[in-house]
Amino acid sequence: MKITLIYDNTVYKQGLKADWGFSALIEKDNLKILFDTGANGSILLNNMEKLNIEPESIDEVFISHSHWDHTGGLSHFLKINKTAKVYIPRLFYLRAKNREVIKVKQPLQMHEGIFSTGTLKHIEQSMAVKTEKGLMVIAGCSHPGVGIILDAASQFGKPYALIGGLHGFREFDLLKDLEMVCACHCTQHQAEIKSLYPQKWIEGGAGRIIET
Repeated sequence: MKITLIYDNTVYKQGLKADWGFSALIEKDNLKILFDTGANGSILLNNMEKLNIEPESIDEVFISHSHWDHTGGLSHFLKINKTAKVYIPRLFYLRAKNREVIKVKQPLQMHEGIFSTGTLKHIEQSMAVKTEKGLMVIAGCSHPGVGIILDAASQFGKPYALIGGLHGFREFDLLKDLEMVCACHCTQHQAEIKSLYPQKWIEGGAGRIIET
């Protein structure tokens, strides 16, 4: 499994553009899923080009929640990629003619070893991917709460990694049983998390690649 951070508030790889927002490419078993699309379509596509990611090669899009910094690049992407299936939270509206759109309410197995937590608190869905080490959980902003997200993901296995935006999260003890934390985008207390769990911490930023 491979995760490439395409869009983030900071840059990990020189030559990419930073912007407020989040997007990542999940690759597993020859399947490519775009998780969120950042705030700006031009920046999304620019970073994809610099990372040698072809928009047309992506099989599916997973939108965590409706906020602009996670959906702003969606229309630009869908103009290029005419076939990708799109998973959206239950209250998100998307007009997409001749395209399969799945509104996610309850927990859902998308593919073998790839799951949605379901739309939690009517706000946001997260993704859980099975690896040999356990579940890798990917969150957009964690608006429902990190504890709620990890509990929801736990029905599919034991979480070992958490990647994405954690917003104002301060219940740091919830991370003690994880092996890896890559808290990026809107996470307000990155310094505290890094200080408490230096051996678990992985720096984020556009261009960061995490493989397992």
